[in-house]
Amino acid sequence: MTPLIISGQDLTILNVVEVARHNRPVELHPDALSRIKKCRTMVENKIEAGEIMYGVNTGIGEFSEIVLDNDQIKDFQKYLVYNHAAGIGDPAPIEYVRGAMLGRVNVHAHGNSGCRPDITLTLIEMLNKGVTPFVCQKGSVGACGDLAPMSQIALLMLGEGQAYYKDKLLPGKDAMDEAGIKIPGLHARDGLATINGSNLLTAMSAIMLYDTNRWLKQAEIAAAMSLEALRANMKPYTSKLHEVRGFQGAVRSANAICKLVKNGDLESGKIKCKVQDAYSMRSTPQVIGAAHDTVRWARSQVEIELNGVGDNPIFFPDENMQLSGANFQGTPVSLPMDMVGVAVTMISVLSERRLNRLNNPALSVGLPAFLTKGAGMFSGLMLSQYTADMQIVEQRILSAPASIQSIPAAADQEDFVSMGMNTAIKNFQIMDNAYGILGIEMMAAAQALDFRDWSFGNGTQVGHKVVRRHVEFLEIDRPLYPDHTKMKEVIKSCEILDEVEKAVGSLE
Repeated sequence: MTPLIISGQDLTILNVVEVARHNRPVELHPDALSRIKKCRTMVENKIEAGEIMYGVNTGIGEFSEIVLDNDQIKDFQKYLVYNHAAGIGDPAPIEYVRGAMLGRVNVHAHGNSGCRPDITLTLIEMLNKGVTPFVCQKGSVGACGDLAPMSQIALLMLGEGQAYYKDKLLPGKDAMDEAGIKIPGLHARDGLATINGSNLLTAMSAIMLYDTNRWLKQAEIAAAMSLEALRANMKPYTSKLHEVRGFQGAVRSANAICKLVKNGDLESGKIKCKVQDAYSMRSTPQVIGAAHDTVRWARSQVEIELNGVGDNPIFFPDENMQLSGANFQGTPVSLPMDMVGVAVTMISVLSERRLNRLNNPALSVGLPAFLTKGAGMFSGLMLSQYTADMQIVEQRILSAPASIQSIPAAADQEDFVSMGMNTAIKNFQIMDNAYGILGIEMMAAAQALDFRDWSFGNGTQVGHKVVRRHVEFLEIDRPLYPDHTKMKEVIKSCEILDEVEKAVGSLE
């Protein structure tokens, strides 16, 4: 696999997924290394001159006015990391931590962080050799960055903490030794330069956005299958209708669904349909389109953060200047990502409304009640809707924004924080439910299609085929929890999306 060159610029969400999830190797651009060295030289000169610099020769937070003497400067970085490694509970998944390490390297590559090159190069070596620190997922308030989880990464720089290596959780020093990675230690500025950014919540958001985009495309596949089963009027999906309004996401969604139903009897007009359908059918492009537009905006914000200098203080070698500010603040990521969680919940509600129409004989245009041949003796997919509804209620609870939930800390020195880690964590819980909800709709749509006797669109046919690979037609009632769980796994794996796009082309 071709190495990803880290320069401080052009890092994308896809790059984060490639490195974090698929172990793409990483290299530091020579110019970035030169910038890091130049900045470090400036910092060392200022230390030698006795210039006061926040977090270098002063305490932090409420202790920022306390100046450290020369004997304290180095040990302060160690105790800083010790004190801030204050998370709790279960570990963050390895891909989240790898994404955070990658983001931190890209911050350093700008040459404004002031750490020794050894710190940046050690993070890269850890990524390439598969040493991933054990990081408690909970503990960050998203300003001053993700201090608690990032400190557990920084512990490895001291040969401390714990790390995963070759599928084993080891003491940090053992993991580094087994991988052949030299422990760099923490000198002046090194500790704070490793921890003082919203890198974990940003990495989690990048991964979430990648997965959300793929989930939304599967929501369009499920919609197409349900629309064909429900004899939908496809005229509201005409691209021209959405172009005249102007929302990019709606145009994209309408085009995707038209591509999925192409060459089917419904699309060709052979099947009689209503003049006007209910909103859950007729306004699908507008609703999924709004989610696409939200994800696109959030992606732009997350990629700005991935390629920016999220640190404090920030050093400007060309001007021989250092400035202390709040570039660690996670709000530019937490606010748009709160909206993404809401968008996923919104599309899940839309999915459940189509599921309702498939099940309800008063709304399903001739389909048997609850999609069963034996109404009365059998209940078909009646309880599938219960399961979908329960998950939607959980999503709705989790959709309350975290970005407005600030609680002051550090003796009110840090009196407004982003709570972006709460956003990142709950978004994955929302998405976990979304896989299940969409899987249930797709299972119901496949059941409904089996009751229809006409030809379906190219994408719908492929979606139906993949569902039937995993879930049999419900001829008589059986326990449905294995089918629900299997369909959730299938949606999460994107197997349906991959096969549909092979057949009809990209849905973007």
